[in-house]
Formats: sequence, C-alpha cells, structure tokens
Amino acid sequence: MNIPSNLKYTKDHEWLKVEGNGEATVGITDFAQSQLGDIVFIEVETVGETLGHEEVFGTVEAVKTVSDMFMPVSGEVLEVNPKITDQPDVVNKDPYGEGWIVKIKMTNPAEVNNLLTAEQYKSVVSE
Repeated sequence: MNIPSNLKYTKDHEWLKVEGNGEATVGITDFAQSQLGDIVFIEVETVGETLGHEEVFGTVEAVKTVSDMFMPVSGEVLEVNPKITDQPDVVNKDPYGEGWIVKIKMTNPAEVNNLLTAEQYKSVVSE
C-alpha cells in the first residue's frame, strides 16, 4: 500500500499536501480507493465555498457504494481536478498524483498539525 511520507492524512482516508501561500491539494488515499473499488463518478459542488474541518466537500461513487469526502482542514474550495469528471478512475490509478480531487485555500493552517503523519496513518489502516 502506498502511503507517501510527504503528505498528511485523516482517519477518514483523505490526504492533504500543503503548497505555498496557504494552499493545499486534497485527495483520497490509496487505501480508500482500493476499498471502494472501481470509481465511476466523483461529485464536488462546493467550489467557492468555505467549509470547516471534517465538513463534506463531495462524494465519490464506486460500482457498489457512495462515500462522502471530508475536508481535512478548514478552507475554501478553489478548484476541482478537471480530469476526474471525464476519467474518475484516474483516482484508482494515481490517487496521489493525477487523481487529486480539489485544491483549497486553508483558513486555519494550524489545523494541519492535527492531521496524521504517514506512520500514524499506517497504524490506522493496519487495524
């Protein structure tokens, strides 16, 4: 299972990569996509909205289930990955690269300190 050490994680299986200027990229983890199976649709209707930590920012639909995606930190949803509209399975193939879900502007960057490290996340998914 791929758990990059340069990212932060949530217990709900989202990852966060902090960029410059308080911006961050958010996606779902390799573990999450493997548990969901073949992803067929991703819906994010929160662009332009400012959401709190753990608020739902979208849903991911797989062949057998639909799951909510939760904000790892508070912030404004700036952009949705255009690839996931036409090719939602890119999240299955490359969850940490081309399969990112949204870019956000963090409103409270200190919340990053409450997220899990790669090592901590490994212990969550190995339970």
